[in-house]
Amino acid sequence: MIIPLQITFRHMDPSPALEARIRELAARLDRFSQHIMRCRVVVEPQSRHSHQGALYDVRIDLTLPDQEIATRRSHPASRAHEDPYVALRDAFRATRRKLEDYERTRRLDVKTHVGPVQGRVCELDSAHDCGRIATEDGRLIYFHRNSVLGSRFQDLTTGTRVRFAEEAGDLGPQASTVHVVP
Repeated sequence: MIIPLQITFRHMDPSPALEARIRELAARLDRFSQHIMRCRVVVEPQSRHSHQGALYDVRIDLTLPDQEIATRRSHPASRAHEDPYVALRDAFRATRRKLEDYERTRRLDVKTHVGPVQGRVCELDSAHDCGRIATEDGRLIYFHRNSVLGSRFQDLTTGTRVRFAEEAGDLGPQASTVHVVP
């Protein structure tokens, strides 16, 4: 981190052991991102309830070059948060997950969902209840009558536009689902 860690205890006495644990957990965040410019941690007990002890609220604010990450509460009413160390653990885990998401986005390592592929029916074999689809990139994809959804296999003709989901078959690529394009 470029700027030192800021730790604040509100409505409670500072604890050297708790502060050491916060420093240890904050140092672990550096393993997930070298872009952290500032880290601010606020620990405070929530108001006391008559049937339970004080729950600890841990807030973590990270400043990164192009974004702020704020973790306010990881489990707002968890009885386990009567222990400040458990509340710290949960808050830092939530922050770590957000930081990992930030780094994946920064590396452009985010999943993209490819839509269904389109093609034209180029061959039909009614005797074997199958056919082939010619894709826009020139490949031939096998399909069976059971793969045709929303239409009947008998209604297909050569040249019909379809969209399909491709998968690996025993003898090469095949369409698992075939839909007629309106």
